[in-house]
Amino acid sequence: MRLTQSMCTIAECAPGGDGPATARPRLVKIAVVGGSGVGKTALVVRFLTRRFIGDYERNAGNLYSRHIQVDGEMLAIQVQDTPGVQIHEHSLDCNEQLNRCVRWADALVIVFSITDYKSFELLSHLYHHVRQLHPGNMVPVVIVANKADLLHIKEVEPQQGLQLANMLGCTFYEVSVSENYNNVFNAFHLLCKEVNKQQITSTPERRRTSLIPRPKSPNMQDLKRRFKQALSAKVRTVTSV
Repeated sequence: MRLTQSMCTIAECAPGGDGPATARPRLVKIAVVGGSGVGKTALVVRFLTRRFIGDYERNAGNLYSRHIQVDGEMLAIQVQDTPGVQIHEHSLDCNEQLNRCVRWADALVIVFSITDYKSFELLSHLYHHVRQLHPGNMVPVVIVANKADLLHIKEVEPQQGLQLANMLGCTFYEVSVSENYNNVFNAFHLLCKEVNKQQITSTPERRRTSLIPRPKSPNMQDLKRRFKQALSAKVRTVTSV
C-alpha cells in the first residue's frame, strides 16, 4: 500500500476559510520504532486513517502529518515511520537515518509484537538508545504490544510487557491494530498531551524572558540639556557671589 504523506479528515483539520486567521498549530513530532515485522506501519496507518490494511510496501521511513485536537487545542502531528531495527552481536544495529529520526522526535512509540519474542528483547535496548540520544530524559516514550489478537501464536505474555514498561517508566498499551482503533489512538493521544504540556510549560518562561524590559539607553540630548542647565546655574551662583 502506498500512503499519501499528508492526511487528515474534515473533523480533524484546522478551521479556516471564512473565519478570522488562526495561529499556526503547535507542532508535535512522533517517531515510531521497533523490530522488523511488528506492525509499525500498520500502527501509523491505523492512527492516521482509522483503517487497517494488511499488506504494505517495505518501510521506506516515510513522514506523515495530521491535525488533531487535544484538550481543546488543534495540534499539527508529524509521525515518522522507521525501518525495522535488529540486534547485531548483542548491540542494536541502528543506522544514522534512525538516529536522526530519534533525535528529531518530541516523543516516541516503541513497538513489539506478542508473536515475536526477539522484538520484545529489543525493547530495553531501544529505550536506552533513545535516552542516550535524548540525555535530558524529557522525551515521552510509550511502549505498544501489537498483534494482541493472535493469542494462538503468542510468545510474549501481556504481563511481561507491562512489567518491563513499568521498570522503564513508560506507559504500556496492548493493541490489536487489525481489530481495534481505540488503544492505538490512546497511545498517540497520550504522547500528544505530554508533549503539548511540556511545550506549554516551557513557552511562558521563554516569553517572560523575552518580555523583560531592556535597560533604556540614555537620551544624549537630554543629558546635554541637563548638563547645560547645571553649568548655567553654577555660573550664575559664582557671578552673584
